[in-house]
Amino acid sequence: MYLVLVESPTKTKTLEKFLGKDYKVLASGGHVRDLPKSKLGVDVENNFEPQYVIPTRARKNIKLLKDAVKKAELVYLSTDPDREGEAISFHLAHVLGLEEYKRVSFNEITKSAVEEAIKNPRALDKNLVDAQQARRVLDRIVGYKLSPFLWKKVARGLSAGRVQSVALKIVSDREEEIEKFNAEEYWSIDALLNAEKGSLTAGIKEVGGKKISRLDIKNETEARKIESDLKGATFTVLSVSKKEKKRNPLPPFTTSTMQQEAFKRLRFPSKFTMGVAQSLYEKGLITYHRTDSVHLSSQAVVAGKKYITETFGKDYYKGRSFKSKGKTQEAHEAIRPAYPEKTVESVGKLKDEEVKLYDLIWRRFTASLMSEAVFYSTTIDINAENKDKYILSSSGSVLKHSGFTKVYPVKFEENELPEVEEKEKLTLEEILTEQHFTKPPARFTEATLIKELEKNGIGRPSTYAPTLSTLFYRNYLEKLERRQLKPTEIGKIVNDLLSKHFPFVVDRKFTSEMEASLDKVAEGKKEWKETIATFYGDFAKQLEKKEKELKKEDIMQEEKTNEKCEKCGGEMVIKMGRYGKFMACKNFPECKNSKPLTSEEDNTEELDCDKCGGKMKIKQSRFGKFYGCENYPECKNIKSIKEEDLDIKCPECGEGDVVKRRAKKGNYFYGCSRYPDCKFISNQKPEK
Repeated sequence: MYLVLVESPTKTKTLEKFLGKDYKVLASGGHVRDLPKSKLGVDVENNFEPQYVIPTRARKNIKLLKDAVKKAELVYLSTDPDREGEAISFHLAHVLGLEEYKRVSFNEITKSAVEEAIKNPRALDKNLVDAQQARRVLDRIVGYKLSPFLWKKVARGLSAGRVQSVALKIVSDREEEIEKFNAEEYWSIDALLNAEKGSLTAGIKEVGGKKISRLDIKNETEARKIESDLKGATFTVLSVSKKEKKRNPLPPFTTSTMQQEAFKRLRFPSKFTMGVAQSLYEKGLITYHRTDSVHLSSQAVVAGKKYITETFGKDYYKGRSFKSKGKTQEAHEAIRPAYPEKTVESVGKLKDEEVKLYDLIWRRFTASLMSEAVFYSTTIDINAENKDKYILSSSGSVLKHSGFTKVYPVKFEENELPEVEEKEKLTLEEILTEQHFTKPPARFTEATLIKELEKNGIGRPSTYAPTLSTLFYRNYLEKLERRQLKPTEIGKIVNDLLSKHFPFVVDRKFTSEMEASLDKVAEGKKEWKETIATFYGDFAKQLEKKEKELKKEDIMQEEKTNEKCEKCGGEMVIKMGRYGKFMACKNFPECKNSKPLTSEEDNTEELDCDKCGGKMKIKQSRFGKFYGCENYPECKNIKSIKEEDLDIKCPECGEGDVVKRRAKKGNYFYGCSRYPDCKFISNQKPEK
């Protein structure tokens, strides 16, 4: 009997079906060795030697695996095809005491891919193991050294991280830009003109031989003068330019682009997207979903070509290859359907979210092998003769050949201009003059933040989703309407502290260079402990220095109030905690009285506790505000707070109102006000 060890139990039955009766497939359930949770687990005095332990949850399974190993003729380690998977295989071999084994990996769970991998086993790649080990140790040092520093100087329950803190700074810097932004006035002027064969709208291109940009008309005085000149002008077609323009399809998905597009098109948060992709991969429907490569295998291209030519015709196929920017460091193929010919209608029964994501992946892959979309573009320049010489311009385009947009629609507004001749006279129908103001830079969304992290070389495909989840969990970021991200008060405090006193930790360039060093470890060009040592020396010195220099009262200023503590008679002050401001007795720790800081708005509605008759008061937790009984802990009655009254009846029970609520990880969802009697929830706002 041959034993194949994988990570996820979901794969086992499928693989056993592919491999036959001579093979038994078992799952490790993820990591079988890790750094301990209760301490640093890295011996910084002994060349950063990691002190691995077996997690409690894994011990029972390891015993089962050891028993299976004793009966096996040969063991195949078949964990995921990335650095993390390579490290899990390494730890499995150590924990199970394997002296002889084969390492196999496959990018898709299909019969041919699995059989090919078994036929061509390889040695464990120690360089990849070291690269993952270096990242784990580095992140542990930053997290376990900086987080206690934040507890002492700011508040308990906070955390810092090598990638997480840079992401927070990026969002905080954008918020600062928005706060400092001063809007500038500008005006737009368009002429609605009639030609012999239709009408067109033209904007100003030149005034007196000088080109005019969007922001050049600064005020109403300038705008009204131009408006007046144009009303008395004679309009003549100066030139007509016609060009054929092509628009190429985008490459197939990487982890980052999949998360971005799923967020934009499907409203899926990044962590949710990765969970759905994991499920699709384990069901054998897509290739491995943690990758930064856009390469496609020759078999996938052949299958894609067959589908495209048979479905749309030969003129819709165009073979092309895509090159990844920089070095690809994870799996070696883009995310694509495992069976390119299978549309979403033919893959069998799936959950709604799986249907949506599979369809998006399939369309992106198929489109990448299709011909360009071809447009006819027309530009008409118009001479407006008056005291000053004005040149106006009008542009339009029409779709000639749909190409890849047949399967992957893109935003495109057709604007067909009328046929005109050079020197043709045009008549003025109307001048459209409008005032505008420049807008501040847009806040980041999950999609644009991931794009920014990737552009700056910060983090890896597998780190984006957990990084964002941590920022929400720690209450460093909040989601506004339209899914925009904004730092919370505590997020700003943490970012300001780290930016001022540990600038290299949150520096984009430094973090990117550290990623490059980890890549060199993966390539066997650098020793992993050397990489850690380079970082740790300066970091440890700075941490020791700031531990002595900084005092909590210098960072966290208390605000005075007129209230007295009902327990000891001391002064109540306003403090900042992990979940925002709260009121506490100044005599802490002798008196530990504290209570939520309520606003007038919070006190507009008083509730009586329906269990003990006490008053229900608004309280704050990491999951948001809620009503809690004043007699806690004797009475543990709680009630949720409506976050937004939408005036929509619940589509499930028809009695309750649909309300917007905040979930555990900071995301918003829609639910019934009669919960838990009615358990309707939805990620999308229901129709009225």
